[in-house]
This record gives sequence, structure tokens and C-alpha cells, in this order.
Amino acid sequence: MALQSSGVTFRKILSHFPEELSLAFAYGSGVYRQAGPNSDQKNAMLDFVFTVDDPVAWHTKNLKKNRSHYSLLKFLGPKIITSIQNNYGAGVYYNSLIMCDSRLIKYGVISTNILIEDLLNWNNLYVAGRLQKPVKIVAMNENVILRSALDKNLRSAVTAAFLMLPESFSEEDLFAEIAGLSYSGDFRMVIGEDKTKVLNIVKPNIAHFRELYGSILQENPQVVYKTQQGRLEIDKSPEGQFTQLMTLPKTLQQQINHIMDPPGKNRDVEETLFQVAHDPDCGDAVRLGLSAIVRRSSIRQSTKGIFTAGMKKTMIYSSLKLHKMWKGWLRKTS
Repeated sequence: MALQSSGVTFRKILSHFPEELSLAFAYGSGVYRQAGPNSDQKNAMLDFVFTVDDPVAWHTKNLKKNRSHYSLLKFLGPKIITSIQNNYGAGVYYNSLIMCDSRLIKYGVISTNILIEDLLNWNNLYVAGRLQKPVKIVAMNENVILRSALDKNLRSAVTAAFLMLPESFSEEDLFAEIAGLSYSGDFRMVIGEDKTKVLNIVKPNIAHFRELYGSILQENPQVVYKTQQGRLEIDKSPEGQFTQLMTLPKTLQQQINHIMDPPGKNRDVEETLFQVAHDPDCGDAVRLGLSAIVRRSSIRQSTKGIFTAGMKKTMIYSSLKLHKMWKGWLRKTS
């Protein structure tokens, strides 16, 4: 469930930042209630992502308004900050552990073009992964290309999940698979993140997932969606799987090709996907492809976070994550 009076809280926080945003959304346990160790966190840290058309101009204004939010990198100026944002990690620049309107917040800044690329192609599956789960949209402009990319990202998430599921499954199975896409291969799920995180996100928020994906599932010709029973059936024939594989985002297709193409064969992507569609382990190939994308981007982004947040904030933030993981483990063993 969404936490009460969150809309006003989010808009008040947004008023402290430069206005030129193509999209702003809040996500995580401070927005939608989660099961497990996060369930009782009334004042959980609020996580935001701000999407901006011109990061240099935005950081210039934000450095004037909120200079204290930045680490020592503020002394290098907005152009270097933007260069670090765009060219390292997953294309996001995070300022962490900020007090704003009596709430602890973390916010990431990403360029609109880089976000659109990630939504369409899954280059990093970082912010695109956040947007496959229920989020609270706080501000959005009329960018038609961005809106179309947001929709394509949801459709791609459904397709990837279908390929990793059996012929018949429940809504909860589907939403857990979708919520887990951007955690495949994420090293933070081993160190720092609560490992039951995916189910903790899905179980209390089935209605929000249904709202996000309901119409896409009802329109999809490859699925029978029994809404009353909360059950789905999909086409698992090689032809059906090949159709699905061919509509996956480009970077995932390339990763599957790289993993499944035997040395010396140099098959093109379509040939490899045709072979994978006929393979009983088709779902495993998709999962490996996802892991390759997420592992790379999560490690790079976390390394970048040390510099953008500063060492002291990184240590505090990491200890908070480990504390949550430890609480979850204690609950399971008690």
C-alpha cells in the first residue's frame, strides 16, 4: 500500500530543487509499504530520481540552491559533475543522506536521453529497473518520447518475465519475476541488501503491480489472463518464445547472444535467439543475460557512489543497509 499523505510531502520536497524536470519519481520503502524489516519504518529514507534535459544547467542551479548536498566534487563544478553522472556507472548522480523538510532523502539525477536509452535498450537496467516496480510519479512533462519509452520498458519486463516462467503461474509469480529483473546479478543482494527483498516488495503491493501491468497483460495476444483467479497461461512453444525473444531490449539480446553463441561460430543475434527459443533452458539464458547487465552496472554505480556521496556518507549509508539485512535475518531465525 502507498503511505498516507505522501503526495503533499513529495511535492514539498520537490519545491526545494530547480524546477526543470522532465520526470521526478519517488520509490522504495518510504513510498510503498514493504514486508520484512522495512515494514515498520514510518520515517524511512525517501528515495527520488530527477530526470533532467540539461544536467549542466540543472546542477548549476542546484549547486547555488543546495551546495551542501554535494560531496567535495562540488569544487569541480557542474560540468565535471555532469561528466561523472553521464559517463560512469549507470548514468545517475546520487546525493545521499540529505535532510529536507525534516525527512531524510536520497536523490539521483539522470539525463532524459540516457534514461530513454535505458528504458528502451536496458543498457544498465538501473533506473529502468526502478520503473518496472510501482513508483510515485511526482512531476512529469509532456515528453512523448519519454512516455512511450516508459511504456515499452513495462512491456519488455513482462516479456522477459514470461520467458523465465512456466506455462501456467499466478499473478504473484509474475510480479515477483518482474520485480526481480533488476536484482539479477546485483552484488548488493549478497552484501548489504535484504535477500528476501523481492517478495517483501511484491506481497503488500499486488494491487499496485496490477494497476501498472493489468492493461498490458489484457492486451497481450500471447497470454490468457484470468483476472478473477489471478492466474495466467502463456504460449511456451518455440515459436511463441522466439517471438518474445525478438522483442526483448537490444542489450539483453546481445548479452544472450554473447553467452549462448559457441566460440568460433560468430552467429548473428537472430540465429542465436532462434536456437535459444528451442532450448528447454531458454529461461536460464535470459536470466544469465540479465545478470550480466545488472552485475556490471550495480558494481560501477556503487563505486561511483563513494565519490558522489563522499566516504563518510557512504559508510553511514552502507551500515544502514547492512542493519536492515541483519534485522531481516534475525526475524527469520527467531
